[in-house]
Amino acid sequence: MSQKKLLDRVRDVLRRKNYAYRTEQAYLSWIKRYIFFHNLKHPADMTEPDIESYLTYLALQKNVAPSTQNQALAALLFLYREVLRLPLDEEILPVPAKRSKHLPVVLSRQEARAILGNLSGTYLLICQLLYGCGLRVTECLTLRIQDLDFDRGEITIRSGKGDKDRRTLLPDAVRPALQLHLKSVRMAFEEAVAAGHGTVELPRCLDRKYPKAESEWGWQYLFPAPSPSIDPRSGAFRRHHIHPSGVRRAVRAAAHKAGITKHVTPHVFRHSFATHLLENGYDIRTVQELLGHADVKTTMIYTHVLNKGGKGVKSPLNDK
Repeated sequence: MSQKKLLDRVRDVLRRKNYAYRTEQAYLSWIKRYIFFHNLKHPADMTEPDIESYLTYLALQKNVAPSTQNQALAALLFLYREVLRLPLDEEILPVPAKRSKHLPVVLSRQEARAILGNLSGTYLLICQLLYGCGLRVTECLTLRIQDLDFDRGEITIRSGKGDKDRRTLLPDAVRPALQLHLKSVRMAFEEAVAAGHGTVELPRCLDRKYPKAESEWGWQYLFPAPSPSIDPRSGAFRRHHIHPSGVRRAVRAAAHKAGITKHVTPHVFRHSFATHLLENGYDIRTVQELLGHADVKTTMIYTHVLNKGGKGVKSPLNDK
């Protein structure tokens, strides 16, 4: 059985089980790297020790993060259990990757305003939602029109991390710009429909359940790409959302113009959202729900980066 045929089988099973496209790409990449690590040996001819040796190599030689090692393990377990249908009888215990203890980069309120002040148009609106709602970049870019509720002041995030839905706030400060943006998106959508490519990809198998939904206004992306493109899965020529790379470039350029030397990425706005809410006295459980964290321990990292340098200790240099 050739490597190409095996990867095609993996792709087919991933799509049949409705895995996200990014997960599909990641799993295929890990499986290819695993095969090349073992000199193109077929996975069916390898067992638990071979998986352990590869994962140990990632930890010791590549110095990957624990989450990266776990993703590689998940991809290989999927390969053996779901595609090859081969049981793994022994527990897989590679040398674990070292868990880093880096604190997240957080902007001050002044720095956040300075960066936003150097953005404009759609990228400004996106970053306002990242900072004002605590969204992940992908969550923001995959928002649909129907996910906005102006009456209740809410945004619904569908199939976020862990395939979970949640609700977060819709800031009053962004409403006017968001409504203007919707008008321009509606015009572009109507032009696309007239040109015959006004459809979008629907989550899971909704295209079969609701055949006409792909061309309905409510299912359109809030931040569509400037032009339609070919869907890598279906091959259909349709509207997609803005690519995250454009947001990253815009944020880096804005931070540079603002003279900020911190390592600023779009995700930093989410860190800043959480930290500033805690500084304002909001309950950590509330912040946890808004962020969509499964465990409050994940949210607690922001208590270590509150605006209290040196754990709130007063320096003796300040004594009079």
